Amino acid sequence: MATRNTWKQKDLTGIETLSRAEIDQIFAQADRLLPTLDQEQSPPLLRGRTIVNLFLEPSTRTRTAFEISAKRLGAEVVSINTTGSSLVKGETLRDTALNIQALKADAIVLRHSSAGAAAYLGRALDISVINAGDGAHEHPTQALLDAYTLKRKFGKTDGLKVTILGDILFSRVARSDILCLAKLGVEVTLAGPATLVPARLAEAFPGVRIERNLRKALSSADAVMLLRIQHERQTTTHFPSLAEYTSQFGLNEARASWLKPKAIIMHPGPINRGVEVESALADGSRSVILSQVTHGVAIRMAVLHLCIGARAR
Repeated sequence: MATRNTWKQKDLTGIETLSRAEIDQIFAQADRLLPTLDQEQSPPLLRGRTIVNLFLEPSTRTRTAFEISAKRLGAEVVSINTTGSSLVKGETLRDTALNIQALKADAIVLRHSSAGAAAYLGRALDISVINAGDGAHEHPTQALLDAYTLKRKFGKTDGLKVTILGDILFSRVARSDILCLAKLGVEVTLAGPATLVPARLAEAFPGVRIERNLRKALSSADAVMLLRIQHERQTTTHFPSLAEYTSQFGLNEARASWLKPKAIIMHPGPINRGVEVESALADGSRSVILSQVTHGVAIRMAVLHLCIGARAR
């Protein structure tokens, strides 16, 4: 696969450090790999390689997607969580990672509660480090699969309008999505409670628009990205109750009628049905939520292949 020969990065620790050309490279590689998911076998591009999933926060979709992606490419996969690691005995993250490298693993896929943990390991290690979510900082492969889903659906990203609705303040997905979509020519609007979509976000992300009128935010969008409330990262209550949030900002049939006829509904998961979105909409014809999950396998296959391949040269 020719794309591998021009890729230079051994790590993927954030969207912020990627150029548009590199994002396009990942998409091109995903385009090659996506059709193989319907085949009995995918190209064994990582046969003989070992990938360690070091997940120190809970995860279902991301961890499983990385495991499936690595195995589809022919790699061996070892999964470690907090209770199964020496971190509970007082070992530092760096020492844990150095020991994994000494065991001759080829890559670490890291999920960690601290912002910057993946970038820190990327600097400390010779092997590849892939960020699977670091605190409230970034979740780069989620952003890539979200943008890839948009491109597959509309045939382009430039000029599209995407509204991200929900808990923007505490969401690593939102941060990575904003950075990724902006690089791909997408107009991004943020909507939700003022406590979770503060005005200062417009300063942090130049070019992003904050819309307090939900009808305007939805009616202009080609896609609406719904986000759950990140209770685990909040230290205070940012709205009276979930029922209050749903009544004001939940996507129901009435509010969905404000969308353009061909607008789509997205969600990175996990979905809180009946809170940020009604079940009928999550499962309906506008929803591409399960397509996002499938595209996530192709994107992660592409990232693993490119990064580990770059290190091998």
